[in-house]
Formats: sequence, C-alpha cells, structure tokens
Amino acid sequence: MAQSVKLADAVMDYARQESDRQSRSLAGQITHWINIGRAIEQSGSFDYQHIAAALDGKRSPDNLSAEEQEVWFDQFSAEMTQPSAEEKLFFANRSQLGQGVGLSDTGELVFEKDA
Repeated sequence: MAQSVKLADAVMDYARQESDRQSRSLAGQITHWINIGRAIEQSGSFDYQHIAAALDGKRSPDNLSAEEQEVWFDQFSAEMTQPSAEEKLFFANRSQLGQGVGLSDTGELVFEKDA
C-alpha cells in the first residue's frame, strides 16, 4: 500500500533533478537511494550504531570510518541548526526578561531590544 511522507523541499528538488538525470521516476529515485542507504548501513565498513553513539556523545567521531564521519557530520549539522523545543523556550524566556538572546556575527551578546 502506498503511503505519503513529507520531505524537505530541498530534498525533493534534488531527487527530481537526479531522477531526470537517471531516467527514473521520482518514487523510483527515492527508492533507489533507500536501497543504497540500506546496503551501506549493512556493509562491513559502515555501522550506524557507531554514528548514533557519536551523536549521543558516547563515541568520538574521530573513531568513525570516513563514510561514517560523513553521515555523522550531516546529521550533527542538521541537529545543530534546528533548536529544540527546550532551547526555543529558554530563549523566549530570556527575550521576555530583556536578557541576552544570542551572539552577533562579531561574537557580542545580542539583547532582545537589539534583535
């Protein structure tokens, strides 16, 4: 049974471009990438558990293979750019109190009145 999933616009744009290049349907391209990803995860030189441990701070990313480090970095970067609900609440509270809410490009504390 077919199911719908939401993917980021950038992912869909890239999948459309690649599906055209590879003469596949959009669904076929995404399925192809899923199959590649599963094969890599199941290979002997790639262990997603190592990546998960590094993301949890239980393993150094320096101890990952080159392929694992690439996946770790992509996921780490994505997590760092998306504030958690707890972080959003923390900064909203600081903003209401007129306290610093972040750093400027020059590293100086930015206050709500400056933002």
